[in-house]
Amino acid sequence: MIERIYILENVDPVIFYGVNNVNMQLIKTLFPKLRIVARGNVMKVIGDEGESELFLKKIREIEKFCEEFNTLGEEAILDIIKGNEPTVVKQENLIIHGMNGKPIVARTDNQKKLVDAFNENDLLFATGPAGTGKTFVAIALAVKALKNKEVRKIILSRPAVEAGEKLGFLPGEMKDKLDPYLQPLYDALQDMIPANKLKEYMETNVIQIAPLAFMRGRTLNDAVVILDEAQNTTTHQIKMFLTRLGMNAKMIITGDMSQIDLPPTATSGLVQALHILKGTKGIGRVEFDKKDIVRHKLVQRIVEAYDKFDHKRKQEAKDKLKESKENSINK
Repeated sequence: MIERIYILENVDPVIFYGVNNVNMQLIKTLFPKLRIVARGNVMKVIGDEGESELFLKKIREIEKFCEEFNTLGEEAILDIIKGNEPTVVKQENLIIHGMNGKPIVARTDNQKKLVDAFNENDLLFATGPAGTGKTFVAIALAVKALKNKEVRKIILSRPAVEAGEKLGFLPGEMKDKLDPYLQPLYDALQDMIPANKLKEYMETNVIQIAPLAFMRGRTLNDAVVILDEAQNTTTHQIKMFLTRLGMNAKMIITGDMSQIDLPPTATSGLVQALHILKGTKGIGRVEFDKKDIVRHKLVQRIVEAYDKFDHKRKQEAKDKLKESKENSINK
């Protein structure tokens, strides 16, 4: 009789053990000759050496399946222990499996282009209107790279620029003031990574979420770095951010030029960067449009209505200017 210890490193024990430990009870039933005790992420197995080795081999395979698909059920456990390939429904344009095994896929042509561009470039710009999935797909690509051990960390950033509100008026310390700006990034991560694992990643800085101002002076190696809402960066800020790119790193810059919250006198760093870096080798660009909107169907109609309004207002301004010039000539 020997005692062996196995530590679950890559999965959330809650998902692995199942609701009311149903998965663990099944595994114990399938290995009746062993005494198995599980607590937290530590599993202790006592029994015959050969049987224990087989158990540990199968547990590694089950953990790998659970890590990839973010879910674990009776059928998958039975298939793996019997030596069969678990039945998995193949998803076209799959990026990763999110929470509860939900497939996260590239749903539109431009989302597919973003996936391809990420594989081909170290620096990538993704621009377009709200609701097109730019940030969500970018974070999914980062999580996939982390899971595949292509990088050691994910760094997510946003400029803390108010859309009609004042940062100083928000309650709490600096972190409390900044968290509302970074919440969309937390939301996306929570759809893709189990809660316990996400908490661990953030406590150990494997996943870092920070405002743009905190990037100065850093060199970002072995990471996928995402700058969200880049239309609200100044020209100096985006240059500073772009030059943080280190070895074995990829950078995705997302933004919507129709939602610039900077003062009217300030130039958007994203607009300037796209102009300056146009045609630079190793830099990709994907432009999303209204057809890519994957939120509620009303979002597309809202965007279209605002576009028509803006076009009408610009045309009226042009007509007024033309009329003013004609009047001055006639005088």
